[in-house]
This record gives sequence, C-alpha cells and structure tokens, in this order.
Amino acid sequence: MNKPSVREVALDALIKVEKNQAFSHLLLNTTLNKAGLDKRDGGLLTELVYGTIAHRLTLDYYLSPFLVKSKKRDLWVDVLLRLSVYQMVYLDRIPDRAIVHEAVTIAKTRGHKGISGMVNGVLRSIQREGLPDLHDIQEPLTRHSITTSHPEWLLDRWVKQYGEEAAVAMAQANNEHPEVTLRVNHTLATSQEVIQALDKEGVKAEESLLLKELALVVKKGNAFSTNAFKQGLFTAQDEASMMVGLLVHASKDMCVLDTCAAPGGKSTHIAESMDNTGTVRSLDLHKHKVKLIAEQAERLQLSQIHTDVEDARNLNELTERTFDRVLVDAPCTGFGVIRRKPDIRWAKTEKDVNAISNVQAAILANASRFVKKEGTLVYSTCTVEKEENEQVVEQFLLNHPSFKVDESAFQVLPDKIQKEGRFNNFGLTMLPQDFGTDGFFMVALKRV
Repeated sequence: MNKPSVREVALDALIKVEKNQAFSHLLLNTTLNKAGLDKRDGGLLTELVYGTIAHRLTLDYYLSPFLVKSKKRDLWVDVLLRLSVYQMVYLDRIPDRAIVHEAVTIAKTRGHKGISGMVNGVLRSIQREGLPDLHDIQEPLTRHSITTSHPEWLLDRWVKQYGEEAAVAMAQANNEHPEVTLRVNHTLATSQEVIQALDKEGVKAEESLLLKELALVVKKGNAFSTNAFKQGLFTAQDEASMMVGLLVHASKDMCVLDTCAAPGGKSTHIAESMDNTGTVRSLDLHKHKVKLIAEQAERLQLSQIHTDVEDARNLNELTERTFDRVLVDAPCTGFGVIRRKPDIRWAKTEKDVNAISNVQAAILANASRFVKKEGTLVYSTCTVEKEENEQVVEQFLLNHPSFKVDESAFQVLPDKIQKEGRFNNFGLTMLPQDFGTDGFFMVALKRV
C-alpha cells in the first residue's frame, strides 16, 4: 500500500476539522505523529492545514466564479479545491502544474472521472482567467471580512470596539506566522546559558527585544527536541502570557493560588519568580489538564507547585483570605490567539462571547474570597472582547468595593508596554499587531 502524500494527509486533517469541529492544533499534533512524515513534510503539512483554514473565506471567494452554485458537492471536493487554490495563491515554491496534477490524482482516487474532470476544469480556469479582484467588493466590512478571511460578525464587533483601522490590522496580524518564543527558567540558567546550550544542539535563538533576559525568540531549529528542553532550562510561552506572570509579581515565600492553571505556563512562571520557594496551588477543572501542569513542573524542577482538580466557581476547601496572590487566567473565546489556532474564528459564535463572560464573572467573584488583605487578584484572558475583559472587571468592582485597580502594578512591565500599551480604567489590552504577541487582557486588583 502506497504511503499517502502530504497533501492527502492534509486533506484528511482539513476534512476532520470541518466535519467534527476538531481543533486544528490538537489534530495536527496527532496527525504528525501518526503520519510518520519527515521534518520537511511535517513543516509543509502544518503550512497547508493552518493556511487553508486561516484563508478559508478568501479561498471560497476566489473559487466562487468557477463553481456552479446550485450543484451540491461532497465536502472533500470543496476542501480539496481550497487546499489547491491556497497553494497556488500563497505558496510560491510549488509550480501550479504540480498542484493541479496532484489535485486531479487525488480526485480520481477518491471520486470518479467526472469529479476529477471538474477539479481539473476549475483549477485550469483559475490559471487561465485569473482570480476575482477583492477590490470589486463594494461594502467595506464585507471586503475586509473576505480579504482577511474573518467572519463578518466578528470583524463587525472589533470595528465597534477598536475602530476600523485597528480591527483590520488585528485580522491581518492573525494571518501571520507567530514566532516561537521561550521563557527562560531562571532557577536553572540565564538566558545566555540557554542560548549557548541550544546553539550546541543546532538551534539558533536570541534574546527578545520586548522581554530581554526572560524571553528568547527561536530563529532556526526545533528547540523542543533538545536536551536543554528535557533538562527544563526553558518552556514555550508567548510573551503576552509572560506579562501576566510578571503582573502577578510574586516573590520568595509567598502563597499563590492559580485558579485556572492548565497547562501550567503561568503557574511555572510564578514558581520560578519565587525561586521555587513558598507555595503555588494550581487548580483546573479537567483532570487530564491538571496532569499537564504536574508534568511541566517536574520537567522544570519546580517542587513547590501543588495541583488539584477543582472548579474555580466552587472552591470550598480553601481558607478565605490566605493567599498573597490569586490568578484568574479565565477560560475565554480565545480570539487573541487566532494566529496560533486559526480555526477559532470559525468555531466560535457571538453567543459564545455572552455565555463565557458569565462564567468568567463567577470565577472572578469566587476567587476573590481567597485574597488576603493588601493581596493582589490578577485577572487575564487571551481574548480581545471587552465583554469578557473590561466589562467583567467593571462589574466585579461594582460588586466588590474592597478591591480596586492597582495601576502601579503595571510598572513591572517593559517600558515599551507602559508607553504604548492600550490602558484604560479597567486594565491593559494587547492586540496582536501592537507588539507582535498574542492578544491578551490583564489587570491587577488590590484588596484594600
């Protein structure tokens, strides 16, 4: 039996995402492990799957003049056409004739002569006639939606919240490849020592311009297959997420509660900030995710992290007002991390924003019970929706007058963030285009 080609593997993965609403990043990891592809093909597979999902709306616009709208097609045929046009438009190292040839071959194998003829005809027509012009779309919001491949309802929300220019810039930034960033484990090594250790194993990394000494940016190679990774010298984390760890501002011998901790990135950052002293209680609702926290802590040699399966809306086993710091990195729609998980834009709906904000409010209110006097409650999300961010904080402060926004806490963040960040009365929002990080919201609330 012949081994499936990279494009066939990509097609199967894309069909699963479409049919089962499977999350692309989880599916891709499983697919990569099962397919047994070499390093180069693994990179191409990732490009094909992420790129086709990210640009789905634009690809459908390009295909629309060449398809008979009334004719029903199997899902796999539409996905194959998108996959093929994605390569023709966005990848410049694959000749069009090779793309068409493989698409027709796949269509013959999966369908019949008529379907392969249709696929061949559509792709040849695009080659011959060219793509429809996006500038022909008259209505601005629709044009932005199709050009950036984001649902119109989502872009409309962002325009209302941040203005047209920022909303479009955010959508464009979501289609860019994120850099791989590492957080240095300062309990074991300095950033220079990690750079040197990686270099010996063929991985090139350099200090981040935004978070010098704490973050490294990988320029070449796979840092996660190295001994330096196994030894716990660093962990993968986006810089916006590192900012949350900084905002917690934990120090030696503190008692810290992380209420929604999985997979453990912020808990381990906090433990490192405390030089592995004191106590970090790391809780999460899902047992399998709590396991991930424990694994991270073990690899990073952090012994002061204690994990439990708990619902953050109902933490009755803990003693009130005993923690110096409490972190609520709340579950959210995740619209700040679309560039890493491109399917989020298609999987979530406007109703999800409303529903999750109620959960966030409940978690924040319950978690606040455990903050001691003069202690700090940090609230963060990886979304840019004000309904999940500022509005949750505003309502919390109305109901909890013993807390106030601690503006001085932001002084621990880099000068660039303090000067150029999007601050308001209820916290800091970082959009993906601001500093090249994930989109995030964060605020420190002090109990007075």
